[in-house]
Amino acid sequence: MDVIAKAVSILMHDGLVVYPTDTLYGLGADAFSDEAIQRVYEAKKRPIGMPISIAVSDFDMLAVVARVKPEMEEFLHTFLPGPVTVILPARNSVPDILTGGTGLIGIRMPSHITALDLIRRFDGPITATSANLHGAKDPQTPDQCTVPHEFLIDGGRLPGTASTVVDMVAKTIIRPGADAEKVSRYLLQLP
Repeated sequence: MDVIAKAVSILMHDGLVVYPTDTLYGLGADAFSDEAIQRVYEAKKRPIGMPISIAVSDFDMLAVVARVKPEMEEFLHTFLPGPVTVILPARNSVPDILTGGTGLIGIRMPSHITALDLIRRFDGPITATSANLHGAKDPQTPDQCTVPHEFLIDGGRLPGTASTVVDMVAKTIIRPGADAEKVSRYLLQLP
């Protein structure tokens, strides 16, 4: 069994998988499983009510979890896949716990072949929070992944800069990170 198949099997049984992205190591769990999501909060010691982003492998999967207005599409196709988290109105399919009651969901489409392969083969979104305890240093290497997990996909040393978080409704950057200047310049051009 290859590493992706093993990781998919663990995800299908509400397990936690650490996976490499184009920014940091992420902690993946089935984004549609209440039990798996609860385990993510517990593993990270993250307060319930704080939203958790999810990762998708393509725009079809993104459309299942978020509402995208036509004026948002050009931005999404410009920056995804890539080191940007977009905050969009969540569809009813997204568990409320992930939105923190905001009705909005953060979505990543990482530009990393392993991450995309994992999500594609799992055939559904997975959580996209960093694989560290809440408030701890962002994990750039496998040994920095301090959260409990069943399996880790080793992607070596990663860039280590968190994704830029963009609120697509307000058209503002919430957290500058990778590609922040490029994103900022693009947002300034929007009507």
